Amino acid sequence: MRFDDREDAGERLALHLSHLRDERPVVVALTRGGVPVGARVAAALQAPLIPLSPRKVGHPRQPEYAIAAVCEEGPLVAAEEDLTAFDARWLAAAVATERLEARRRREAYGGATLSEAVADRTAVVVDDGLATGVTMRAALAAVRTAGARRTVLAVPVAPAATVERLREVADEVVVERVEERFLGSVGSYYERFDQVTDGEVLRLLDQAQRAERAAASNAMSSS
Repeated sequence: MRFDDREDAGERLALHLSHLRDERPVVVALTRGGVPVGARVAAALQAPLIPLSPRKVGHPRQPEYAIAAVCEEGPLVAAEEDLTAFDARWLAAAVATERLEARRRREAYGGATLSEAVADRTAVVVDDGLATGVTMRAALAAVRTAGARRTVLAVPVAPAATVERLREVADEVVVERVEERFLGSVGSYYERFDQVTDGEVLRLLDQAQRAERAAASNAMSSS
């Protein structure tokens, strides 16, 4: 059975994460597709929602083929390639370009830096699904480097082999559907899988921030 859309996937995923509520987690949603999923998870956990934009580093001759991934903060994470096989100056320039783009996106979305958001917190890192998992590995590495106390990977669907690799880098892995025979693309598991726009990301982040402020106000009123 496929997910109706990312919102449906987020609600179903949140059912497996209720045990984290008492940890006062922060939900880190990978942009853009992870944000609608993460918004439902954050609402269920009454947690802050922040965006994170891992960037793939493309092969110099085949830019669509990712050899690595990186976030604004945190280490460079290799895919299947031996990165020492590439010209070091080219690689450094490519990584710097992607880090700058990740920073530009964070600033455009108005988010705090990763270290400000996750330091000494349980970070629930959410996307709409995984294939190879290289961007998720970069996200988890960045969250860990930023000082998260614990990392929880949470996605609606992923191949079994990818899940096993990621168990080595996350403290907890929660996947609604672990697929032994992956269909080849995350979108194959959704009835509706439209591209998520920057406008939608901003709307969901604003909605989450307003909910967070309201919850804080209610808590103060009742204390």
